[in-house]
Amino acid sequence: MPKHLQRELEHLKTEVLAMGAMVEQSVDKAIEALVERKLPLAEEVMRSDDRMDQKEVQVEEECLKALALHQPVAADLRFIITVLKVNNDLERMGDLASHIAERAAFLSSHEPLQVPHDLTEMADRVRRMVRESLEALVNHNTILARQICSQDDTVDSTHRAMYQTIQDLMRKDPQNVERAMHTLSASRYLERIADYATNIAEDVIFMVEGEIARHRPDRLGSPRKT
Repeated sequence: MPKHLQRELEHLKTEVLAMGAMVEQSVDKAIEALVERKLPLAEEVMRSDDRMDQKEVQVEEECLKALALHQPVAADLRFIITVLKVNNDLERMGDLASHIAERAAFLSSHEPLQVPHDLTEMADRVRRMVRESLEALVNHNTILARQICSQDDTVDSTHRAMYQTIQDLMRKDPQNVERAMHTLSASRYLERIADYATNIAEDVIFMVEGEIARHRPDRLGSPRKT
């Protein structure tokens, strides 16, 4: 590999990991704001969204520059394609963290709604999936990537159960409706973050093995979410 291309690839890796660290921190803070009812933390997450948007554009531009200047092939090409995909998924995860923070801000200013403990468990699982998807990316760990893919169905099931439970809360007391809808939206956003963490895990499999993991009947990964 030419030295100048190697430098470009190392720089891309550093930049996408910096983006990942920003998003992971934002997701962590949004979840904490939601679970612990911390308004200042929710506001901090919402303010950070523009920085992640700018970083996403920067990383994309550098990927396109590397493709145009070096015309990489094989593993190098797969790496740049992976960075492009992961970068996009990370930006969307950052948007969802901001949406969770908006719901957390509303809920923190209202009386607590008695929601199932499953929401906290779901949030912890999603937080772990985000952290592990980035770990799999850093270490080119396809074993961990496949483990992340296998967790996505559990998060989906928890969200479906949450939907039914919150419907019941709204039927019992109409005064619960507004708080319940915000809680349900937060659950949906968590489920979507898990989808994007799964996408990143699938991208790691592609990057390392050249294998497209989505749409596989053996469940190497779930269908890619958009």
